[in-house]
Order: sequence, then structure tokens, then C-alpha cells
Amino acid sequence: MLRENVVAVGFARLGGVLKSIMVSPRLAAGALLALLVAAHWLDLAAIEISRTRGFDLYQNMLPRQAPEQYAVLVADIDEASLAAYGQWPWPRTLVAQLVLALREAGALAIGFDVVFAEGDRTSPEFASRFWAGLDDATFGSLQSLPRNDATLAEVIRQSPVVLGQSVATEVPPSDGQRPPPRTSANTIGDVHLYLPRYPSLVRNIADLEEAGQGHAIFSLIAESDGIVRRVPAAMLVADTVVPTLALETLRVATGTRSIDVRAGAYHGINALRVAGIEIPTDTLGRIWVPYARRDPARYLSIRDILTGTVDASVIRGRIVLVGTSATGLFDLRATPLEGAVPGVEVHAQLIEAILAEDYLVRPDWVPATEVLTTLLAGLAMILVIPMLGAFAVMAASLGVVAMLAGGSWHLFVEYGVLFDVVYSVFATLLIIGVLVFGNYFREQTDRLQIRGAFAQYLSPTLVEQLASNPKALELGGETREMTVMFCDIRGFTTISEQHKNDPQELTALVNSLLTPLTQAVLDHGGTIDKYIGDCVMAFWNAPLQEPEHRLRACDAALAMQRALAEINRQRGDAQQSLAIGIGINTGTVVVGNVGSAMRFDYSVLGDAVNLAARLEGQTKAYGVNIILGEETAAGLGSNAATLELDLIQVKGKSQGVRIFGLIGAAELAASASFERLRDRHEELLRLYRGREWDEAAALARELRQPQPAKDSATESAAAWRQDYYGLMLERIGEYRAAPPPERWDGVYQARFK
Repeated sequence: MLRENVVAVGFARLGGVLKSIMVSPRLAAGALLALLVAAHWLDLAAIEISRTRGFDLYQNMLPRQAPEQYAVLVADIDEASLAAYGQWPWPRTLVAQLVLALREAGALAIGFDVVFAEGDRTSPEFASRFWAGLDDATFGSLQSLPRNDATLAEVIRQSPVVLGQSVATEVPPSDGQRPPPRTSANTIGDVHLYLPRYPSLVRNIADLEEAGQGHAIFSLIAESDGIVRRVPAAMLVADTVVPTLALETLRVATGTRSIDVRAGAYHGINALRVAGIEIPTDTLGRIWVPYARRDPARYLSIRDILTGTVDASVIRGRIVLVGTSATGLFDLRATPLEGAVPGVEVHAQLIEAILAEDYLVRPDWVPATEVLTTLLAGLAMILVIPMLGAFAVMAASLGVVAMLAGGSWHLFVEYGVLFDVVYSVFATLLIIGVLVFGNYFREQTDRLQIRGAFAQYLSPTLVEQLASNPKALELGGETREMTVMFCDIRGFTTISEQHKNDPQELTALVNSLLTPLTQAVLDHGGTIDKYIGDCVMAFWNAPLQEPEHRLRACDAALAMQRALAEINRQRGDAQQSLAIGIGINTGTVVVGNVGSAMRFDYSVLGDAVNLAARLEGQTKAYGVNIILGEETAAGLGSNAATLELDLIQVKGKSQGVRIFGLIGAAELAASASFERLRDRHEELLRLYRGREWDEAAALARELRQPQPAKDSATESAAAWRQDYYGLMLERIGEYRAAPPPERWDGVYQARFK
């Protein structure tokens, strides 16, 4: 808790450190280095995780080379064995046959990665109690047969068997009735201060425990990320030190009497010896496992062993561990090399590494040296980086990283030393980043004055673009699908005439209107292209990509209508209401710097832009405030309430285009009232284009009438009905008097822009 509090206080002051960057980058970097070194010395959990992940990378790059002939084999309770002999646990007589077969084949030791915690329920004296129809004589005969557990115990007594046990977090009631667990560990010093501690064991039944030559713990302790990297040499159960399965099996195989575990006064576990072999551990008595790739050739199916398929020469002179690779028995573990291996594989690989004296180690000097490396590398960067240019900074950074990583790799390859450089590299690069940022910040402060001066003549967006990319000064652009909007104040000529004697008031009025309209565009991710008198031009999907550019533009248009309504409310009934028309179209355009070699602006060009301007001009004729092009409406789906208005040939176009009115947002689109309106509206267009003038006129008159509100989502402003359906009645009257040509396709030719 203390070290977490220390680091918390340090990071709380980091804001002040960053502020000092603008004053002195070296001072800021020095303060940050002190904080990083303190965190390294305290060895926080995050640092431990990054360190072990780095060691995992080393093992994946250079795993231990497996021997040509394995010293340790696995008698595998695999799927084939389960299919042959039934589900686990098997009858103890079958296990006895396995032990006997391995002993006769010449196995040096047999270690069980399983525990026999209960009596055999298939044993005759137990199972016969539940068999129906037995006469007394038969029942008595069955009761007199040898117990399966006794049969297995007798075979174990005559064989080099190590019985496995697992640690338990709770003490079972039966523990008080049994003697302490048997152990071969010989302890020197206060080892109990460092070893992993558990209150109890899941032990074998008494008959088997008494018969075994060795007793060990096969439990594996994964680290915080679930990976088994280290195996405790022994664990403390109550007051008894019990060795791990790998060491105990090695002891039995070599005929050694004990395993020596020694602890120093201040350095934790500092010695471990078995069969005359000195095994390095960390201070908590854990052994780093140098993993090799898992090889199925190590595994012998128990079915094949019992049926004699496996030749005895394969087993003779080797250690055999009994474990399982069957998925259903849930003994899978993650290692640095593989996501899931049988737990017995870890014990087998540890035994082979000890026999080959191929170790991974972290000597006592390593942690302090790692901290010193972080400090020296950081100080070197603080001294050198401010004096270097950009390319030299990059070269220095790569050089430091290469030196640290190369030294660590050399120690791993040549000596098996696990020396962490992940944190040192991280800290060094962070220090470099602070120094580079500090220098950059000071340079940017000077450039701000230049930006401010040019911003008086060019748009801020263009100034930033030019500052970051001088090549942007060149004319040209890119082709992109975009949505373009034109918004115009209706009746602006009349408004101008009313203020002809007070142009300042006219300017204030226009600004008060354009400000909220502009804000609506910006709030919905749009870019203001330009102001053309009382007209606003905007676009979406540039300069930043916006997948939903159609919907964002339509949402902005609806927000502009709401802003206009609020402006009119504030103006009051005594003043003329203001109105706007909005045209929105989507298509492929060219976006970029457009203009002359002397002066240009970031804008869009293309036929889709021209059509958007024409659609805005049609809002007054159709009486609909927002008109959409077909490409825009097609991409909205149910996210907006739209109605097809007409097929129209606008000025400057040789073909008709389908136009739509934007009536409301998604809430309106989902309402029952709008669904009824849409169905009747589409029927009107069908009758109109089918020259059924009488029926079309009757339906237009019906739709023109104000509709009572049926639900909360009904149209909030239905004034467009009077204008649009009135227009349709006028046009129907014209076509009655002068019918269109026989080959008329429903396209109406606009009379004005």
C-alpha cells in the first residue's frame, strides 16, 4: 500500500512537471526520470507484468532445444484410454497393472500427476453392498476378496512411485485425524518465511500414502495473467515443507534420500539441492521453467502401455509421469510458448531442464542493475537530446533501444539470465518524448505569432494546413463522395429594402441569423465552405471522413429550422418572420484548394454542388423548407422522414432528377400518422404520373387539409401541405387544359433557378 501511495502522489504532481516543459525541457525530463526510477525500484505490478511478457518473447524466439531422446515420458490418460477403460477414475486394479507394467519395463521412477483422495468405489467389498439379488454366500465371497486399494498399495510399495497431492485452501475435518504429510524436504534456515503457504493438502488415502516412496505437490501456480512461468520448488502446508512433483520424482529416480532447501538471513531462498545438483531459484523458491515446444512423441497412451503395444525399451531407464491430456479432465495450463498444454508437461519439462542443467535465472544483482540502467539511460538522453537535430534524435533513440535490447538478449542466450529491458526502453523513450515535445513546444510558441499574422488574410483552417504541409499550397484536390448544403434566407431582397436606410441594422440581423445556422452546421460535423451574401454553403465528409455524412447534413438542416423558430419567437409577432430554404445533395465531387495561383480556398466543385444550389432554389416553389437530392434521401433509410416531391428538370440540367422533401427526423418517420401520409402521398404521385387527373386532384385536396394530431410524433409544422399540395392542384389544372405529350415521363421542367 505504501508504494502505491508514493506513486499516486508522484503522478498527482505530473501535471506540474508537464507545465515546466515550456520553461525547461531538461528540468521536466529530470523530474519525470526520478518518478520513473522510483516506480522501477518499487517494482509495481504493471512493471512485473511487462517484464514477464518480455521474457515470454525471448522464450518464443529461442525455446529450449528438446533432447533427441526424452528423459521424461508421460503415461497419458488420453481420449483413447478413456474410450478403452471408461471414465476416470479407473479401478485401482487397473492402475496397479499400469504401475506394474512400467516397473517391469524398467522405469526409473513413476510420478502421479493425479491424486487418489477417496477409496475405490469399484472395489468388491464396497460395490457389492449395492448389487441387488446377491445371496449371502456370494456376498460373503465378494466381501472376502482383496480390496482394490490394497492391491494398488502392494504394487506401489514394491515400485519407485511418487504420489501426487494438491494444495487446498480450506482444512478438511479429516486432517485432524491424520498425521502430518510425509516429506523428503530437509530445510535449513527460515524457509517458511518465503515459500508459498497453504493450510492443507488433498492427500491420497492412508493405504497408498503409507506405501509410496515419494510424496509431492503437483499443483501449479499461474501468475496474474494465467501463465505458468515459475514452479515452486516446495510449498509450506501447515508447518510441513512439501516438495513439488518434478523434484520429488527426480529424487526417487536417483535414489537420493532428501531435497535440501536453504534460506539466507536476508535474501530468501538461496540454495536448493537434489541428487547432487544445485538448482537456482528466486527468493521465493520458484524455478523458472525454460520451455521447449511440446512434442506429442513424449506421450504414451496408457491403453498402448497396458496392451503391450509400447516396447519396453522405450520406457527403460526413463522417468514416467502419469497425467492426462484429455480435454474433459481439465488439466490444461498456459505457458509462454502455448496457450494450453497438459499440466504434467510442465513437470516433465522442468525435470529435463534440471537434468540438462539448462536454467533460466535472475541473480540478486539483476533487479538493482535494471534500475541503474533506467537511470543512466535517462540521464544520457537528458544530456544529449536537446543538442541534437531530428535525425540525430532518431538515431540516438534507436541506438539506445538496440544497445539495451542487445545486451539483454546476449545475457539470455549465453547465460540464461533474465534481464528486463522493457521498462528501461519504455522509460528512455518517454524521456526522449518529453525532451522532443519540450523543444517542439518552444518552437511552436514562436510559430503562433506567424500563424496569427497570416490568419488575418487566410482562413485558420488553411493556415494550419499550410503550416503542417507546405505542399498544400499547390492547387488541386481529391475526388470524394460528399454531401453539400446550400441555405438561403427567403425574401432577403424585401428585407434589404426595409433596412435600406440602416445598413448597420441589416448587417446585425444577418449576423444574428447566420451565427446559429453556422453553429448548427458545426455541431453536426459540417464544414462551412463560404458565405455568399445571405447564403451559407457547407459540406460533409471532408476534410475528415464521415461515414454518415448524409444523415449528419440532414440533422444539421433540422437543427437550423429549430434555431430559426427560436429566433422568430424572440423577435415577436410584431416583426416579420424570417424563413430559410435548404437544398442538400450527395454525389462525387472534387474537394481541395480551388482558386488561382495567388489566392485560393478549400472548397468543393462538381455537378452535385450545382444541383444542391438548384434544390435550395426550389424550396420556395414547392413550399418545403428542406429539399434533398435522390442520392441523399436514398442513404437515410428510416433515420429521417422524407417524401418524394417530384421529377424535375432544373435549370442547367438536361435530364430530370428525383427530389425529396425532408419533413422530420427518425421519430416522425416511425409514427403512425407519417406512415399513413406517406402511403397516401405515394398514391397521389402514382395517379399524377398516370394522367388520372380527377383522382389525383381529389386526393391532393384531401391531403391539403390540416390533419388532426394522432400522436406525439405527428408533424410539428404542416404549413408545407398547403403550399405543396396546392402546387400539385395547380399543375394538375394546367395538364388538364394542356395535356403533356403521349411519351411524357412525369418530369416537370423548372421555370426558374
